[in-house]
Amino acid sequence: MLKSKCGQVSYKRVLLKLSGEALSGQDGKILSGDFLERVSAEIKKCSDNGVQFAIVIGAGNIWRGARQNGLNIDRVRGDHMGMLATVINSLAMQDYLIKAGLKTRVMSAFEISQVCEPYSQYKAIDALDNGEAVIIPCGVGYPFFSTDTGMILRAAELKCDIVLSAKNVDGVYDKDPHIFPDAAKYERLTYEEVLRKDLKALDATASAIGKENNIKILVFALEDPFNITRAVSGENIGTIVSN
Repeated sequence: MLKSKCGQVSYKRVLLKLSGEALSGQDGKILSGDFLERVSAEIKKCSDNGVQFAIVIGAGNIWRGARQNGLNIDRVRGDHMGMLATVINSLAMQDYLIKAGLKTRVMSAFEISQVCEPYSQYKAIDALDNGEAVIIPCGVGYPFFSTDTGMILRAAELKCDIVLSAKNVDGVYDKDPHIFPDAAKYERLTYEEVLRKDLKALDATASAIGKENNIKILVFALEDPFNITRAVSGENIGTIVSN
């Protein structure tokens, strides 16, 4: 294990998935500067203790698909809009990480050369080995795939030790805890259980890739950014999904 100021660090390279909704804070804004600053401080602290961060960010704070708010937009075009929204969140996160003192690059799954460089597995691994954080927007670069599929694919490509999926809920439940007060939280799940029970924590494509590549996921709440440090220290602060 790597040594941490907060205890033992259990993972050398992690894929951190940040919920776009969680980054919006509590005041209804698209992004919360104070919250981005706190998240960046935790990532920088863990990086200083030897943890390498690849980061994927959702876009639920900006765009939730082609049918949101009564719109009726073609699915492909709507997915492209969602991918562009992840770029906005990624650039904001990059700015706050750089201000926190962590060199960070954004590598998009499709080319937006005036804004960021295109994603390359090998360049991303080199950057991680050099102590840089790498943010990867635009999912897998194609419509019909979720950001969850993107996070699992990138974790497999970059040989990450674990996926840390930071959401606006503190784990995986048998039903939506925001709607059902009697929702039960799982401590551990297999990918087969996620698929069989049709749980909404991961879509079927992401679950299949995770299962095939033996990727471990910790689903936890981002409400307290210190949870990122707790997660890389090996604390089971949410739900573990694995084989």
